[in-house]
Order: sequence, then C-alpha cells, then structure tokens
Amino acid sequence: MSAPAEPEPCRTCQQFDLEEAVARTERDGSRATDCRVLRQRHVAAAHGE
Repeated sequence: MSAPAEPEPCRTCQQFDLEEAVARTERDGSRATDCRVLRQRHVAAAHGE
C-alpha cells in the first residue's frame, strides 16, 4: 500500500507564506498578521477548508 500523493502546492498560498516570512524578518507584525488572515480567507474560499 502506497502513501497518498501530496496535493499540488497552491501558488497563492505559497505567495502568502513567503510574504509572511518576509514581514516577520522585517519585524513587521501587522503585515505578517495580514498575510495570515488573507491566506486563511483564500484557503476557505479556494480550497473549501
């Protein structure tokens, strides 16, 4: 029995993750929070989670 294949990464999710990482590096907590909120909204709308 093989492991289930991992889903194709979502480019939009990856962009939000990258932007959040940059914001954290720049110690911009507000922007990092915005990225997390926008990613959660995107996941709910686009991925149905």
